[in-house]
Amino acid sequence: MEGYFWRFTAPRDDGRVLIALCGVNRADDGSWSTLGLAAHPGGFLKAIEHPEGHADPDSLGAFAGSAFSGTPERLKVDLDEEARLDVRVTSPVGWGRRAFGGSSYFQSVPALNQYWHPWLLGGSARGTAAVGGETWDLDGWQVYAEKNWGKGGFPGSWWWGQAHGFAEPEACVAFAGGEIKSGPLQTEVTAVVVNLPGGRLIRLGNPGTSTVEATVSDECWSLRGRSLRWQVEIEGQAPLGESHLLPVPLPQERRNVAGALEHLGGTIQVVVRSRRGVVVWRGESQVAALELGGLERAKAEAERRGFPGASAVPPVSAA
Repeated sequence: MEGYFWRFTAPRDDGRVLIALCGVNRADDGSWSTLGLAAHPGGFLKAIEHPEGHADPDSLGAFAGSAFSGTPERLKVDLDEEARLDVRVTSPVGWGRRAFGGSSYFQSVPALNQYWHPWLLGGSARGTAAVGGETWDLDGWQVYAEKNWGKGGFPGSWWWGQAHGFAEPEACVAFAGGEIKSGPLQTEVTAVVVNLPGGRLIRLGNPGTSTVEATVSDECWSLRGRSLRWQVEIEGQAPLGESHLLPVPLPQERRNVAGALEHLGGTIQVVVRSRRGVVVWRGESQVAALELGGLERAKAEAERRGFPGASAVPPVSAA
């Protein structure tokens, strides 16, 4: 599986957020894709299985027939008349480190079940979206994008978050963690990325040199990271009942199931300190994405909400 994810955040105090996703999945008989568009507030979600799908082998990009086309410069989504998006990205803020990406040196370890790279930490949108019965003007919205890929799809459990919407527009925070496996190797790893006001990029999450401890529950995300130069604390909160049930693919079965509980309008507080404990930056966002993934957990929540065929992803649902 090779997945691409875009997140659009309205200017501060607006409160609206839009996400688009494309997972290119490989089965024995060829590739297919998981496509989705979701919005906050309102709980809108449209998710489908598409019979086509391919990723750019030489650059960043994901495509699925006429339903999805995503490159660093432009994103077009057409799932139906109530789930469409056409946006160009200007003033991109790319990954500012040369060595490795979000998964650091784990990206050089072959055959892991999951890798992660936040390749776009900021930018300005120009375009529109059809969300339910509304048309949203996305001009000036902040843009974030990432990719994840792995041998078997998604890990057994994972946690993730991302936020713009701070008082300083250039600030961006993202993190991803979960169970990492390759043969007999099995461990839990969490990576944290903070793009500070002013443009300095901090990445923590290397075992032994910049460890991150994560404590995650249904409604709270608490991370503590430390390196020789930096200390990062992240606290996130969101009520379980307001989460979207996002799809994850079962690549060989050519179908999606409810696999991730994702909040698009959570609250996050971030504190970055120097090695001597001096606060370098402190920020809070009320439109943070906070996710807790795992098939069993998502299935239980789908059953609790009374969705028919609880393991399936409802095509349009209200949180």
